Amino acid sequence: MNRIFGSSGSKKPKPTLQDAINSTDARIASVEVKIKKLDGELMRYKEQMSKLRNGPGKNAIQQRALRVLQQKKLYEGQLSQLQQQTFNMESAALTTDNLRNTMATVDAMKLANKELRKQYGKIDIDKIENMHYDMEDLLEQANEIQESLGRSYAVPDEIDEADLEAELDALQLEEEEEGPSYLADLNKVPEFVDEPPTELTEPTMKEAVKTT
Repeated sequence: MNRIFGSSGSKKPKPTLQDAINSTDARIASVEVKIKKLDGELMRYKEQMSKLRNGPGKNAIQQRALRVLQQKKLYEGQLSQLQQQTFNMESAALTTDNLRNTMATVDAMKLANKELRKQYGKIDIDKIENMHYDMEDLLEQANEIQESLGRSYAVPDEIDEADLEAELDALQLEEEEEGPSYLADLNKVPEFVDEPPTELTEPTMKEAVKTT
């Protein structure tokens, strides 16, 4: 039976909005060609009337020009309607595309929200806080260890500067009481020498050499 009468499944698909826009654009192009052709005829009739005097011949050409002009006005009205139809269909297509993009964005946001809930559901806030507290304790212990390792031995924590100055004065006093040390100036004249040695000048040294 399907082979004889055909089936409903073999129907042609309905034209889409874009198909309608393309068809209307083709009609607009056809009407524009006709208007351009009529403009050419009007220009020819205008040149003919400019060369003729008033009379039956000029009146006949004028009637033809009026019919062509009337036909042009009809085509121009049809062109305006087709252009308005195209504009309405393109606006509808743009609105449809925007709605489709909006729905795709909403679906993507729903999927992302679902995934975020799934991932964050695996995180235990209490465990994170406990880990944070453990880190603070470990850092505090590390600081205590560093302070312990950097502690000086056999040195008091607090040293009074007044005590240090008093100790320094005592050392200086002891040095003055002990007298000259073995590190005294070697050029100093000993006490058992009555007169200091005289320095020999250059002529004296030559005379000493002659006498020898």
